[in-house]
Amino acid sequence: LASSDSTSSGVRNSNIIIIGGRGGEAPSLSDMFEGGWRALEEAETSDQPSNSNGFQYTVRRGSPRFRVNPVKRFDRNEELEEIATADVKYLLLPALLGALTMKLSNSAKRLEHVQKARIYFTDFLKRCKDYNVMVFELPKTEENSDDSSKALARPTAPAAISQPSLLSMAASRQSKIERYNQKKETEAKLKEINSLVSSGKADDELTRTFYGLNLKRWISISIEEIESIDQEIQILKRMIGVKRQPQPPRPQRAPMPPFILTRNAAQAKVFGAGYPSLATMTVDDWYEEHKKHSMLPDQGIPRGRPGKTDADDEQALRNAREKDEWKDTHRRGYGNRHNMG
Repeated sequence: LASSDSTSSGVRNSNIIIIGGRGGEAPSLSDMFEGGWRALEEAETSDQPSNSNGFQYTVRRGSPRFRVNPVKRFDRNEELEEIATADVKYLLLPALLGALTMKLSNSAKRLEHVQKARIYFTDFLKRCKDYNVMVFELPKTEENSDDSSKALARPTAPAAISQPSLLSMAASRQSKIERYNQKKETEAKLKEINSLVSSGKADDELTRTFYGLNLKRWISISIEEIESIDQEIQILKRMIGVKRQPQPPRPQRAPMPPFILTRNAAQAKVFGAGYPSLATMTVDDWYEEHKKHSMLPDQGIPRGRPGKTDADDEQALRNAREKDEWKDTHRRGYGNRHNMG
């Protein structure tokens, strides 16, 4: 449903046309439009990741429905009221096609996709501006931005530069707030009449109002998309420039020698691992000192019990044996059976 005109950027521009199907050979224009719109709504409400095969299939299934051979274009000399109610919805084609293009997932062609989507959104805004759908300002093109950048590059007084920038920032903020409020109000109205139009019970006036509200809604969406696209284009171009620049080789550093942390130089020389105290005597000095105080393992510990002889030890051994023999014949509690019957 969009013809193509070559542009200086190498991306083709879309032109809205009105055609009809040829009998039963091909689907009607309305069926193709509704099918593409349903595909876009399905993609927007899908829970699948944007890079999944199912999501991308939905996006690619909806895009071709907006591209057929042109037969008749909208006349820019007409007013919006002069367009038939059944044909007003076709003004949405560039915006819907731009939204589908933005959902394509291909990192290698991302810059091409966003540039093409920007052309679709810009074409939609220009047509809405021509038909006076609502009052809004067209986003700046590359030519306008170049002129403004050249104007800012001219030497002027600091006060003259800062004052317009503050005013432009305030105006931009106010316009965003107004667009947001208008978008919410439009979506609320669309929610009320969407069911009637979808069921086919709406009259001509209500149907025209429905598509008019959709045009206003997509005007706000297109302006926001163009602002985000401009930022993304700058990032993508910068990334491409960084990838093309040769990366200098990193200088190889010499390996650092191993080192051990110690409290002082003397400790580092004696104990490399870092002990809590330094040595105060040698092993021989320690042995002699303990020998003087009878603290060695073979000194100061008596062998056997004092005052006891070998005979005493034999008597104790005999008593122990007799006690064991007595336990063998007398169980425990044998002698404590008084008054127990």
